[in-house]
Amino acid sequence: MLGICRGRRKFLAASLTLLCIPAVTWIYLFAGSFEDGKPVSLSPLESQAHSPRYAASSQRERESLEVRMREVEAENRALRRQLSLAQGRGPAHHRGNHSRTYSMEEGTGDSENLRAGIVAGNSSECGQQPVVEKCETIHVAIVCAGYNASRDVVTLVKSVLFHRRNPLHFHLIADSIAEQILATLFQTWMVPAVRVDFYNADELKSEVSWIPNKHYSGIYGLMKLVLTKTLPANLERVIVLDTDITFATDIAELWAVFHKFKGQQVLGLVENQSDWYLGNLWKNHRPWPALGRGYNTGVILLLLDKLRKMKWEQMWRLTAERELMGMLSTSLADQDIFNAVIKQNPFLVYQLPCFWNVQLSDHTRSEQCYRDVSDLKVIHWNSPKKLRVKNKHVEFFRNLYLTFLEYDGNLLRRELFGCPSEADVNSKNLQKQLSELDEDDLCYEFRRERFTVHRTHLYFLHYEYEPAADGTDVTLVAQLSMDRLQMLEAICKHWEGPISLALYLSDAEAQQFLRYAQGSEVLMSRHNVGYHIVYKEGQFYPVNLLRNVAMKHISTPYTFLSDIDFLPMYGLYEYLRKSVIQLDLANTKKAMIVPAFETLRYRLSFPKSKAELLSMLDMGTLFTFRYHVWTKGHAPTNFAKWRTATTPYRVEWEADFEPYVVVRQDCPEYDRRFVGFGWNKVAHIMELDAQEYEFIVLPNAYMIHMPHAPSFDITKFRSNKQYRICLKTLKEEFQQDMSRRYGFAALKYLTAENNS
Repeated sequence: MLGICRGRRKFLAASLTLLCIPAVTWIYLFAGSFEDGKPVSLSPLESQAHSPRYAASSQRERESLEVRMREVEAENRALRRQLSLAQGRGPAHHRGNHSRTYSMEEGTGDSENLRAGIVAGNSSECGQQPVVEKCETIHVAIVCAGYNASRDVVTLVKSVLFHRRNPLHFHLIADSIAEQILATLFQTWMVPAVRVDFYNADELKSEVSWIPNKHYSGIYGLMKLVLTKTLPANLERVIVLDTDITFATDIAELWAVFHKFKGQQVLGLVENQSDWYLGNLWKNHRPWPALGRGYNTGVILLLLDKLRKMKWEQMWRLTAERELMGMLSTSLADQDIFNAVIKQNPFLVYQLPCFWNVQLSDHTRSEQCYRDVSDLKVIHWNSPKKLRVKNKHVEFFRNLYLTFLEYDGNLLRRELFGCPSEADVNSKNLQKQLSELDEDDLCYEFRRERFTVHRTHLYFLHYEYEPAADGTDVTLVAQLSMDRLQMLEAICKHWEGPISLALYLSDAEAQQFLRYAQGSEVLMSRHNVGYHIVYKEGQFYPVNLLRNVAMKHISTPYTFLSDIDFLPMYGLYEYLRKSVIQLDLANTKKAMIVPAFETLRYRLSFPKSKAELLSMLDMGTLFTFRYHVWTKGHAPTNFAKWRTATTPYRVEWEADFEPYVVVRQDCPEYDRRFVGFGWNKVAHIMELDAQEYEFIVLPNAYMIHMPHAPSFDITKFRSNKQYRICLKTLKEEFQQDMSRRYGFAALKYLTAENNS
């Protein structure tokens, strides 16, 4: 019955084509700019039709029309041939195609759309159903390893999310670094109808490590070969993508191509657009065997269930072993082995139209792949040069890539209408907490910020840390926004130990930071600085969330809780490590205080010793920090005693005390209810005291606050009465929470506050 239905459908399609060629041609011209009844945005080249030069291009358009008409006529002849073959062979022919053909089923997108339009107009009982259901989940596999590849994955995912209309399930084959980064990113991104699973790439190394490989992607460039073994056994099909891919269309269109596979076709690939496999790029160039120009594996459609039945694992291994006897190593990683297998078994391949993988590597014929950039669907930056490749439309491609690179990822958190997605436990808890807030409360926005989940990209740049053998290592922790970026180089010059920084940036600012860091010799020479991007959302600066992010992702047993606008004294890192041993921080609950000073001079000859600092204090070049505006914040440090002290001394907690301290890694987090300016450090020091930390002032340590323009938040605090009222309310609620958590001992905080 199915075969009869298909035969009847092809007969109808052929008949309609014969009758309606003129009508279809004019529909193509006048309706070509519409998709699903909506105008399709014009490309830069198409938009020129409205310029004064439009008349001059009319001749070219007429020629284009003639070419198009000839193409339609050729398709018509192909349909007639197929119809006659179908009538001669009967319904069984449609069950499978075991030989490799280049019929119109593998033609360009234009002929496919034309044929789909004809079939869609068939109102018979055999009418074609949509090849991708509205809420069908699309599965995507990506191999990702390291810090740089993790950044690339984010841009790829943005381009997919921007166009998508279906639920997505990402299967990420990742090393431990990429998994930590991307797991946190997706968890905090909270995109509806997106599921992410990770597969340990390090455990797969033994599967491919026996293959010598010269490709810059290293061993991870071979892991697509083992996807049938790695991905779940019940997963039938998957789209496999390189990390340097940008989508310019809905990925569901690519997913729909699976329905065109016939017979034993199990791999969907685009022909390689370079001459690599032809072996004529240079003298004595000897590539791996390939069918014609070979195929590029940046975009692959895999029919996993059929591949497993064909014993794919055995097939590629035997091929690789045989070819390596003569080739010695792969040059293009998995691509060489895929092509060698296809050379022996060409029936495995369904050739995708070239616009599904426009390759921008050196020596490519990508410009011959398309007539207009608006035709493109997937752009592949598969050259080590990446954005610096040569192509007549490279500016268009680069701008498209940069658009997604800097696109606000928060805008991609949109629901899929009509496709309910199961919320995870964290999402449900978050929704419950938000629903319990009173939206009429004048401090609602402050309270809501406490529950805002900010997208977080850990280790935005390469990070290396070698643990200290003596277990005394200390990480400097700080947070910053774009206007404090100039402090980074100075801090790196003053502190040679590990640093953990949380940067509050928009997507566009994150790219500006990346360019700034990569252009700085000082920053690029330091690999022990962890840069964690927390993306902007809401109207407040989430200062304590940033501190918690930076503090959570340190690799040392101790942390120096600082601020970005302070420069530590030269040698402070080594001094703190010695003090850790001296004061036995490993076995006691102590907070070592680093006394804070400030200067009003933008250019300061930084004191190289305590004696020099004391001299500058006497001369009025330096001051104790905030002595003239917020004395209580650092008064308990007892600067008078510090001037003559030679050994560490203990001080007691007092109201509003907010020193900069060195503590163990397991210290309590900062309270997130405090945002912007006011009480953010005070509350943390109060909790340290409640947990019975001793405050010990270091006699030979100091840090100096450098002048800068006032922050936006302190300006709001000073000018907005409601801001100050809400801060006072939050402060009282925090103290009540302290009383509930720490009981009678916490009453002293209320008493001290009332007496201050």
